[in-house]
Amino acid sequence: MAGPTRDVPRPPGEAGVDVAPPVIEARGLVRDFSTARGSLRAVDEVDLTLHRGEVYGFLGPNGAGKSTLLRMLVGVLDPTAGEVTVLGREVPRQADELRQHVGYMTQRFSLYEDLSIGENLDFASEVFGFRGGDRKRRVEGALATYGLEERRGQLAGTLSGGWKQRLALAVATVHDPEILILDEPTAGVDPSRRRAFWERIFELAADGVTVLVSTHYMDEAVRCHRLAMLRHGRLVAEGEPADLVAALAGRVVEVEAPSAEDAVLRLRLRDDVESVTQLGDRVHVLLSEGASAEELAPELGAFLRGSGAPGLAGALVEPAAPTLEDVFVDATRARPELRPDLVAEGG
Repeated sequence: MAGPTRDVPRPPGEAGVDVAPPVIEARGLVRDFSTARGSLRAVDEVDLTLHRGEVYGFLGPNGAGKSTLLRMLVGVLDPTAGEVTVLGREVPRQADELRQHVGYMTQRFSLYEDLSIGENLDFASEVFGFRGGDRKRRVEGALATYGLEERRGQLAGTLSGGWKQRLALAVATVHDPEILILDEPTAGVDPSRRRAFWERIFELAADGVTVLVSTHYMDEAVRCHRLAMLRHGRLVAEGEPADLVAALAGRVVEVEAPSAEDAVLRLRLRDDVESVTQLGDRVHVLLSEGASAEELAPELGAFLRGSGAPGLAGALVEPAAPTLEDVFVDATRARPELRPDLVAEGG
C-alpha cells in the first residue's frame, strides 16, 4: 500500500512551494554515551527538517541510533551537542511544554498489564490532565476508534501482540497529539495487523499529525512520505523512497540460471558487484558505484556461462529495476568513515 495521494509539504527552498514553518528542526545533533571503553557516539551530526502531516521514517539496523535520535527530537533525552526546535519550542529547555503535544509509542509494550484496556486509557487520560466528562469522552472515543469496546474489561497483559499494539497506539493518541513517535511499533505483529496499523497512521497524518516512525521493515519504509537511513548514528541517505530508488537506476541486474546458488557464489567474487541476493530461482545483483547495468550485463552473462559450472550453462543476465533494499545496502555499505563508533577509548 503506497499511502495517501494528497500533497505532502516539501522542505523549504523548493521553487513554487509555499510551506508552513517546520514542525521539527534539528541541526548538528550528537549524542555520546559513556562506556567501559570510552565514549560511544550513538548519534553523529544529524540534521533534519520535518513538516506537518508527514509520515517520516527512520530505517536502520539495530544499533543505528534510531531510538536515541527519536528521544532527542522530543526532549526525552538531552543531546550532547546540537539544537532542536519542536513546535516553536527549544528542546530540551522547553521540553516540558511539549508533553501535551506529543504521543510516544515505545518499542516494547509499556502499559500496565494488570490494568484493563479501559483502565489503561483512563489512566493515560488522567496523566494528560483530562478530568470529568472530557476524560470519559477521551476514553470512549479511543475505544471506538481502535475497535476496543468489546474488550474494554480485558487485562492488557492477556492481549495478543496485535491487540497490545492497538491499545498502545490508542493510549499514545488519546490526547490528540500534534506529533506521534512510533519506535519500531510493529515488531512481532502479523502482516494483516501491520497493514491495518499503517492505515490508521495515514489517517492520523491526513488529519495533520506529524508521524515519526522507526522500522527495519523495507515494506514499511517504502510507505513513508520521506525516509532517513541511518548507520552508526549518521544520516547516510534521506528523501522520498521513490526518489532514493530512482537514483540507483542503471546499477541493478538480475540473473536467471539453472543454479542460482552457483551464480551467487561466483558473482560475489567480482569487484564490480556490491551485493548479491537470491530471490527464488533468480539472483538480484547491485553493481558497484559507477558501473552500468547495460554495459555489464553481457559481460556478467559471459562470465557465468564460461565458469564451467553445469548449473550456469545458459545463464542470462539482464538489467533490472532497483529496490529500496538496494538503496539501503548502497547507503549503509561499510566505509572507513562509518566504522563504529568509539570517540575515545580509555579514560
